[in-house]
Amino acid sequence: MAKKQTKKKSGAQNDETRNIKTFWKIFGGLIALVFLVFLLASWGVFGSLPDETSLENPEKNLATEIIASDGKVLGKFYKENRTPVKYEALPDHLVNALIATEDVRFYDHSGIDAKGTVRAFVFLGSKGGASTISQQLAKLFFTEQVSRNKLQRGIQKVKEWIIATRLERRYTKEEIITMYFNEYDFLNQAVGIESAANIYFDKPPEELTTIESATLVGMFKNSSLYNPLRNPEGVKNRRNVVLSQMAKYDFISESVKDSLQALPLEINYTPQGHDEGIATYFREYARAFMEDWIKKNPKTDGTNYNIYRDGLKVYVTIDSKMQKFAEEAVDMHIAHLQKEFDKQNEKNKTAPFRDITEEETKQIMDASMRRSDRWRILSEQGKSEEEIINSFKKKTQMRIFSWGGDIDTTMTPLDSIRYYKSFLQASLMSMTPQTGEVKAWVGGINYKHFKYDMVKKGKRQIGSTFKPFVYATAIDQMHMSPCDTLPNTQYTIPEGKYGLLKPWTPKNAGGGYGGMLTLKNALANSVNTITARLIDRVGPVPVIDLVKKMGVDTENMPEAPSIALGTPDVSLYEMVGAYSTFANEGVYIKPTLIQRIEDKNGTVLFQNVPETKDVISNETAYVTVSLMEGVTQGGSGTRLRHKWAVGNSVYKNAVTGYPYAFENPIAGKTGTTQNNSDGWFMGMVPNLVTGVWVGGEDRATHFSSTAYGQGATMALPIWAIYMRKCYEADELNVSKDQFKRPANLSIETNCSNWKAENTNDDGIPDEFDF
Repeated sequence: MAKKQTKKKSGAQNDETRNIKTFWKIFGGLIALVFLVFLLASWGVFGSLPDETSLENPEKNLATEIIASDGKVLGKFYKENRTPVKYEALPDHLVNALIATEDVRFYDHSGIDAKGTVRAFVFLGSKGGASTISQQLAKLFFTEQVSRNKLQRGIQKVKEWIIATRLERRYTKEEIITMYFNEYDFLNQAVGIESAANIYFDKPPEELTTIESATLVGMFKNSSLYNPLRNPEGVKNRRNVVLSQMAKYDFISESVKDSLQALPLEINYTPQGHDEGIATYFREYARAFMEDWIKKNPKTDGTNYNIYRDGLKVYVTIDSKMQKFAEEAVDMHIAHLQKEFDKQNEKNKTAPFRDITEEETKQIMDASMRRSDRWRILSEQGKSEEEIINSFKKKTQMRIFSWGGDIDTTMTPLDSIRYYKSFLQASLMSMTPQTGEVKAWVGGINYKHFKYDMVKKGKRQIGSTFKPFVYATAIDQMHMSPCDTLPNTQYTIPEGKYGLLKPWTPKNAGGGYGGMLTLKNALANSVNTITARLIDRVGPVPVIDLVKKMGVDTENMPEAPSIALGTPDVSLYEMVGAYSTFANEGVYIKPTLIQRIEDKNGTVLFQNVPETKDVISNETAYVTVSLMEGVTQGGSGTRLRHKWAVGNSVYKNAVTGYPYAFENPIAGKTGTTQNNSDGWFMGMVPNLVTGVWVGGEDRATHFSSTAYGQGATMALPIWAIYMRKCYEADELNVSKDQFKRPANLSIETNCSNWKAENTNDDGIPDEFDF
């Protein structure tokens, strides 16, 4: 009996020994299998792994940045909106939020967190995962899209571990964190922390607060699920989890955590899409400039730069504050003016057009159809002209522009063309005359819906804004003074002179003849008869030669006296450059927009060299400026001096007190073209020249009366709102000083009694007399 028991005990011990041996064999086999899997993966048996070179220099698409003169990023050109930052640009609380939430033992492991891995294995992930920051970076950098197949996902995980350990050997902890922040896609075109900080909070990463950092770090869990635009409540909850983790690991105190968690989610969404943000029209100009530049300036290896992936930095002259003020000024005035325009068109049977026949309307609409993207696309598809025209008559769903925000509606493409032609357009350009630096550029009212740039591409008749060039020529040639007088009587240039086919007798707007007028008074009140006498004295050719030297394209400018009244088509870009010659003591400087271009390493690839030209004497320039000061002292620009309160609530909310009431020296000139199709105002102070144009897309789109259609009503208020905002920003240093008087001035400019000669009411409706 005892022997049996001994045998049983010995057998049990043998079984236990065998089981232990079997366990260790299995365990050893598993270890060997795991080792073999890792070894085979490292050899590339399960798919190639990046080599050391790709680890050192991962190929990624880097966005080209457009950087304003004040350091603000205006926009980017990209396939992926990625701009890498250095570790120094990451605030401590941003890094701490990441470590506390994603990998608290980050500084203690070498790519794989053994403790976290065991915990995840034992609890099957219910108490948190084991993926380290290094592993997550490996997945972002080098592995394919996560597979749903468990075996493939397991192999991918092995690759991530191998790459994570390689990353740890190759890079410092700070470099790994920086790469992770630079690589993560936060969605809404925000790839990397630099884009995310700017898009979601309109600031660079180094300015992020603790609560903003927690919000962005919270998105690492799943940026699609925790998207501030689609799931603000979920994002807030996730943010608070991050704050709790920061408090748990003593990165913030419990009291700070509680106070921050109580705050609402505040997102300052600032999209960086090509149709969104500020300076959209200018950014399109910059894109065209860059595409032309890269064709002429290849890399050292002979290949061309790519503005969508090479991470270039384009430093421009635009000032972000002035650009913002310019866009606000355009929006404020045109939205208000559009209401009056729509009101006047309610009883206009040919709206939005006036003074044209039905056939002319049909021609406008037909031309617009043929220029449209729809026509081009359908034509490329092989559709017949009849099929294409019929498609314009079928109702379709579309999103259209309105001043109250985009509207989803249903209409025919033909009706949408007519609808868009009913909107008044505007453009503004502002430039420092002494340097040629363009500080603000507004090409239209909304780039997304109206892509044609009216700063440089668009050319329109310039009306009386051309007259200062005639006066300047007379001053230069004949040494005339603003105080010289000429008779205000109708003046005729006979047939045959200057090639005229018939006599030319211009009339004054609104009549008004008789007596003698000083040149200063004549320009201030845009008296056509005086301008006609002057151009007959100097001839059209010298005037054309003058504006050509000032940067105006004169190729199609006729050598006819009628140019004196502003019949030529000229761009706003050319006009601002030309007027700047007067403010810059007779020296023309070609407008500058691109200061320099750098590659992603900071190497300067292009540096602008100003193009200058002496055009007129400093005396002629100063006397012409003195003449234009009269426009704002007793002429069509006098409203800039008005001190009555604003009558419209739109302006009351935007500008406190009296909106204009300028007291400093201002030289300028209004301009209005035939049928009130175009309204202009060119305004100058010593260190800033700004031009504004307002009109319809077609010349047939205009107000019925000069009271509303003149430059003093349509364009001047935009200049005034813009300048008021600039003056309120002291850091811009916009001058309020007198224009520089030449030491050798020999022409009399002080006409003390000129203002009383012939000033009268400008006839502007009170609601627009801001």
